[in-house]
Amino acid sequence: MGSINVLGVVFWCAVLMHAGYAQLSPSFYSQTCPFLYPIVFRVIFEASLTDPRIGASLIRLHFHDCFVQGCDGSVLLNNTNTIVSEQDALPNINSLRGLDVVNQIETAVENECPATVSCADILTIAAQVASVLGGGPSWQIPLGRRDSLTANQALANQNLPAPFFTLDQLKAAFLVQGLNTTDLVTLSGAHTFGRAKCSTFINRLYNFNSTGNPDQTLNTTYLQTLREICPQNGTGNNLTNLDLTTPNQFDNKFYSNLQSHKGLLQSDQELFSTPNADTIAIVNSFSSNQALFFENFRVSMIKMANISVLTGNEGEIRLQCNFINADSSGLSGGASKDELLSSF
Repeated sequence: MGSINVLGVVFWCAVLMHAGYAQLSPSFYSQTCPFLYPIVFRVIFEASLTDPRIGASLIRLHFHDCFVQGCDGSVLLNNTNTIVSEQDALPNINSLRGLDVVNQIETAVENECPATVSCADILTIAAQVASVLGGGPSWQIPLGRRDSLTANQALANQNLPAPFFTLDQLKAAFLVQGLNTTDLVTLSGAHTFGRAKCSTFINRLYNFNSTGNPDQTLNTTYLQTLREICPQNGTGNNLTNLDLTTPNQFDNKFYSNLQSHKGLLQSDQELFSTPNADTIAIVNSFSSNQALFFENFRVSMIKMANISVLTGNEGEIRLQCNFINADSSGLSGGASKDELLSSF
């Protein structure tokens, strides 16, 4: 447990030393948009009153942004003549949620501070607010990102981890982003709230890896519960909680569920059930010490939010989050595509 604390300090130092981080600051908008955080908080709080899933959805949206050409708001871009949207990549199609809420935030921010705050920063702040509203940790958010002029659907298909990944595949996907094993276990803890569609885990229930049997790492009682929600020949669109214990609360119960073999996604249960894995000790530590999990979550979220950021004169400050400025002239609403049945 102590070694994880030490690792957290090492990771934090590595973040501070990153060149991009030096250009980001929690006080970046203190003069130009001093009420930015309350605006973001208000919009998400109001959305959460009718959509308890919005917090998990916004954290996932931030994750899916950062893992594809960095935390630059590229995931928010709609299809145009020049943009092939990441929203239609296989890990995103019919599953991204929160796009409309980001647009609502951006509209409110533009009314207060025109052409000042990037959509990439709005999404980064939104992820922190989502944690706080769920009962999770807060942290100072380094700001000053700029928005991309491009999206990369092919890279989204390549970089975003799948719910059926093995531990080795997960580690490789995180390593590409400069994130290590502790970051992997920590950031997976965001699955402490939210929902998932049957299609993301039904392979575990009936014919795991073409064996004709269910996944042996899945608790048998939990298996029967999930089979009732997800019949073998169903549509795959039914939803269930990622955390069966406290589904709307940001806490450490995700890790306790893994210890009981009640992780919903294969990629989550792999963290505990892969034989002799170095992730098992981290899962055990976080399960027994929520404060330790929260401490590491702060560090890993800041570290992830610094991946390949655009700063200074790079990119632009989008006036509408779904379009680069060259494409947004004459558009009045900037509405994102309709939000469809989602995974998280």
